[in-house]
Amino acid sequence: MILSKDNLKLIAAENVVVPNAEIFELPEKVLQFGTGVLLRGLPDYFIDKANREGVFNGRVAVVKSTGGNTSEFDTQDALYTLCVRGIENGQPVSENIISSAISRVIAAEKDWQAILDIAKSAELQLVVSNTTEVGIQYVEERIESNPPTSFPAKLLAVLYERFKAFNGDNSKGLVIVATELIPDNGTKLGEIVLKLAHHNQLEANFIAWLASANTFCNSLVDRIVPGKPDAEAFAALQEELGYEDALLSMTEPYRLWAIEGGKHVADVLSFATVDEGVIIAEDIEIYRELKVRLLNGTHTLSSGIAFLLGIDTVKNAMTNDLISNYIETLMATEIGPAIPYEVDKKQSDAFANAVKDRFANPSIEHLWTSIAFQYTMKLKIRILPLLLNYYKIFNQVPAHIAFGFAAYLAFSRAQREENGLYFGLDNGASYRLNDDSAPYLFEKYSQHQNSFVEEVLGDENIWGVNLTQLTGFIPEVKALYLDIINQGAETSLSKFMSAQLKEA
Repeated sequence: MILSKDNLKLIAAENVVVPNAEIFELPEKVLQFGTGVLLRGLPDYFIDKANREGVFNGRVAVVKSTGGNTSEFDTQDALYTLCVRGIENGQPVSENIISSAISRVIAAEKDWQAILDIAKSAELQLVVSNTTEVGIQYVEERIESNPPTSFPAKLLAVLYERFKAFNGDNSKGLVIVATELIPDNGTKLGEIVLKLAHHNQLEANFIAWLASANTFCNSLVDRIVPGKPDAEAFAALQEELGYEDALLSMTEPYRLWAIEGGKHVADVLSFATVDEGVIIAEDIEIYRELKVRLLNGTHTLSSGIAFLLGIDTVKNAMTNDLISNYIETLMATEIGPAIPYEVDKKQSDAFANAVKDRFANPSIEHLWTSIAFQYTMKLKIRILPLLLNYYKIFNQVPAHIAFGFAAYLAFSRAQREENGLYFGLDNGASYRLNDDSAPYLFEKYSQHQNSFVEEVLGDENIWGVNLTQLTGFIPEVKALYLDIINQGAETSLSKFMSAQLKEA
């Protein structure tokens, strides 16, 4: 039995949340650009939850911008199952939800007019996008194309169609929420759309309406949505559920959609009231800082250590007392207090606890080798602001951050080059360094093996700051680095953590 609207009545509801028939009568209030699992597992999750509670009462029309095949969605009436698995507040979570948030998926290449018709609907209130970072780019083109090529041009065409349909009525403007993973995503999208409007020589009245009646919102999304599990787990889930679902997706319990906006945005996005994971605020920078420092920063500092310990995934690291204690202490004593934004301890502790639950999720295979991708750049972006702020506050070496840098250098000693690829060596095993800085690290290690730490950390061209001015930092990293390469990561980390415990 395939999941579909007609087959819902045949599905046993004891282990899955099944939508009510009334939901299928709700109007399309959202136009969504993107069919990916993140949108289906986060914004559409919140909308579906609100609809089930009788709050938002609107469905999502989805634009498929690449390719014309929507058969997977059409076959299942755009229904799909979200299987929520993981740990929340220290407790295991297992929930299956048939989402009825999406009304239909429209291929822009095949039926652009259907999308323009939605633009003319009085029910439409919200546009949501996730077109990847590449999607928010300025492409000089005419919006009369069928369809325009770029996402901003498609959006401009929709807004222009709406302007004409309602004769420039300011009350018919839309809230537009970008979720692409770039800073100031909504602001940048709005700037590009405005620039395109001028390029298309659209009338002054429309440009005024574009600016005054529509609200472009920055937003931050945070949820791991791996999508379809491996074949064995997928077959087991379908057996458990009692139906076939080609769109079934796994997701973790944690969810955050922080949206920059005021009362008008909150009124339109009424689904925010049914789940604390949606936050609407005038300033969302605090949520970005918590994520980038406590989640991403902890990942980055721990990746080299975990790899050198022989641990493959994040969940497996959390069952190892040595590195799990390192991670917990790192967040509590160095990252949390040094976040370069005004964050109170209660907030940082709560976020850190959620991070630990997420790291320990037994249902997600997150490889440390993937986290170590572009290791140098990630340290620079995620950790340097923390390091500098820690010195500003405490004027001393943050020992756990120093250990993370030492492991980075031990991991990143590029010792072999082959056909333009660079490799490290650990316990006789070779591994590839997926880092744009690998050629530089290879050259430094080849020429300055004994002073590798000083050469790399003392290079202001790499880090953008002079780390030699941080009293004691480079010597401390050097000592820890030598411990790691001479005694091995496990002995070195064990000795380090014992010493920190005595000092505490």
